Amino acid sequence: MNIIKLPDEQGFYGAFGGQFVEEDLKKEFNKIADEFNKLKKDENFINEFNYLLKHYTGRPTPIYFAKNLSEKYGAEIYLKREDLNHTGAHKINHSIGEALLAKKLGKKKLIAETGAGQHGVAIATAAALMGLECDIYMGEIDVIKEKPNVDKMKILGANIIAVKSGQKTLKEAVDEAFIAYKKEYKTALYAIGSVVGPHPFPMIVEYFQSVVGREARKQFLELVNTLPDYVVACVGGGSNSIGIFDGFIDDVNTKLIGVEPLGKGEKLGQNAASLTYGKDGIIHGFKCKLLQDEKGNIKDAYSIASGLDYPGVGPKHCYLNDIKRAQYKTIDDKEALSAFFELSKAEGIIPALESSHAIAYAIELAKENKNKKILVNLSGRGDKDIEFVLNNKISQ
Repeated sequence: MNIIKLPDEQGFYGAFGGQFVEEDLKKEFNKIADEFNKLKKDENFINEFNYLLKHYTGRPTPIYFAKNLSEKYGAEIYLKREDLNHTGAHKINHSIGEALLAKKLGKKKLIAETGAGQHGVAIATAAALMGLECDIYMGEIDVIKEKPNVDKMKILGANIIAVKSGQKTLKEAVDEAFIAYKKEYKTALYAIGSVVGPHPFPMIVEYFQSVVGREARKQFLELVNTLPDYVVACVGGGSNSIGIFDGFIDDVNTKLIGVEPLGKGEKLGQNAASLTYGKDGIIHGFKCKLLQDEKGNIKDAYSIASGLDYPGVGPKHCYLNDIKRAQYKTIDDKEALSAFFELSKAEGIIPALESSHAIAYAIELAKENKNKKILVNLSGRGDKDIEFVLNNKISQ
């Protein structure tokens, strides 16, 4: 099976993915898939997307050799600086693409969910740029926790809907966004925030995020004259990790490592490590590894990083895990916080709490693999997390 050409026509990556939705939505999603597959071959669409990535979002983002961290831990640690994108994370890549797609489909509104707020800010930005209405669903806890990003979304003209059901975090935001979308799918596009959801959404987001991996592979060869031994990225839904993994998926000597949030511990409800502790199940219209109890009830996910606390994970990650092309490890809250301060003080770069999970695992790798080359996808900057860290008196 050709990994690059996945999914199949039904939206499956091996046993995962698909469309588990009602017939009306299936018809709409298939129309979106057909139009998207045409646009991928449309030179004007591709040129417009690439123009905006370069002149609006600031691509290509550089690879930076983290000299101080490398000297301290013994391996060569490199950072793909997605934090330098306009809006501060990789999320702008697929948000620009989704907004362009919405325009081509004749839609008037973007409906989205957000956890940490980075996808929300990126979608609000893209909606403002394209002249689209924008409704963003966000768990009430995350609205409080990620206030700087909420303020940005409001300034950009987005309508923020605070979700007060359940755990009041990312899963519930997705629940409510899907409910709203079902009522408005004829005039709106669901601009999903990761490589999750029913087909064709994982495929669409992966396509727009694959620019990260293409850039990174070329840049690494130019900078180091070889490929990395390891590529490391955090995994919640999995968009930044799939984006960078795609560039190295055929390079079998480069190990791909996704880092899941262990949160407060191994028990159900204490973490969001779906690949590590999940079982096959269906959520939000697709099949994936899912945190659930013995009766199949979906369990609450938790992570200090709001963008990672989702009980499922993208279907391609499930497939890569099954065929052992990628390995999935865990980092807990304390380790992620330690890495947050470590990178800030050692390199003058404040990472997002999500990205801090990848930094933490890279440090562990470096200690055990002297002289190896480790490339980390620094998926976002930590501006959004500073107020939370300081207000909770977290310091090192």
